[in-house]
Amino acid sequence: MAFISVGIDHEHASLDLLERATVPEEGWGKVLGSLLANANINEAVFVSTCLRTEVYATIDRFHGAVDEITATLSDATGVSADELAAVLTIHFDKGVAGHLFRVAAGLRSAVPGEHEVLGQIRRALERADEEHAVGPELAELFRRSLSAGRRARHETAISRGTTSFAQATVSMAEHELGANLAGATVVVLGAGQLATGVVKSLRDAKVAPGRVVIANRTRENADALAHDANDERIDVVALADVAGVLGEARLVVAAIEAPAPLLNASSFTSTQGEVLVIDLGMPRVIDTDVDSLRHVRRLDISHLRDVVQQTLADRHVAVDAAAAIVDEEVEKFHEDRRSRGAAAIVGELRERLEQLRAQEMERRRHDFSSFTDAQRELVESLTRSLVAKIAHAPTVALKEAAGSDRGQRLTEATRNLFEL
Repeated sequence: MAFISVGIDHEHASLDLLERATVPEEGWGKVLGSLLANANINEAVFVSTCLRTEVYATIDRFHGAVDEITATLSDATGVSADELAAVLTIHFDKGVAGHLFRVAAGLRSAVPGEHEVLGQIRRALERADEEHAVGPELAELFRRSLSAGRRARHETAISRGTTSFAQATVSMAEHELGANLAGATVVVLGAGQLATGVVKSLRDAKVAPGRVVIANRTRENADALAHDANDERIDVVALADVAGVLGEARLVVAAIEAPAPLLNASSFTSTQGEVLVIDLGMPRVIDTDVDSLRHVRRLDISHLRDVVQQTLADRHVAVDAAAAIVDEEVEKFHEDRRSRGAAAIVGELRERLEQLRAQEMERRRHDFSSFTDAQRELVESLTRSLVAKIAHAPTVALKEAAGSDRGQRLTEATRNLFEL
């Protein structure tokens, strides 16, 4: 079996396409089930975030698997297979580990070194495990990617400074609003991981807002976030009642998942003064019709690029150092996989040879009936030694070629020759 990854990401696809191809977590189980129903896919993990929708799998046939994964993604997202195919990023076998390890380290993120991706990868693995879609090979790949991601952040400066969408969002708001953010009312839609980061970044911002209002569907989650943030400037309202606080808002940050826009131009007709709206939702949570309002300025994930470019400039050395760590971890993973692969076939070969030796000894047992115990042990020792010598050359060849095309051919030949 070989690894494959097929998907779209912010480096190759437009924000509009990424938005349409995002699958909420409640739909992941159905996607995984559809993937495993295909003939060429043995294991699968599905990753879908605001800037990445990808399938990782172990497969039998490359081209067949690519077609099956593309068709599954098309069915799950409603995006045509042709539109997806034009921007698909595909990695095969050894290249999959290199790609996934870089994703986990934040080297493929819009904000280099961001922490959210580690949680997203971990959750994707957990969900695949819950759906019985992942086996030992793919699970080990994901666990090692998480370890590589943590090491890259621990041993380099890639995770220092602006390292998340939340921090980048607040940095952008500070840049856009300047002193006008001081003492202002900020409304944050959502109470999940991204919203939590936004609220805490606002709490710690150099230009401090006067009030931060959290609006969420589940009031209890918003209350828990406010309690955890532990700041008297933070209030909570139900999402249904957010209109009552929009009138005084200077900044609105949408960090919530919804199938359709929650706010539109009519939501801002009563606002006092200019309003900056930052929509982090995928799909968008703030309807683009707000662009028609002269007093409202809407920004989204695509506008974070200026912040990201500055981050890249400041973190060039750290990015290179993290990439070197990832390369090292990828090579270790491949070495370990080669060793495991060789150990399996070598073990099967030796077990088969020992089985043949024992069967022949048992068949000829009557020929040794007159032997003493010492003589019988001598025969046993001699036959074992012969089997070991016969197995030595194949063992060396299999170990040396493990992980290569030659190794695959030798493994197949060994299985056929010895009926393994």
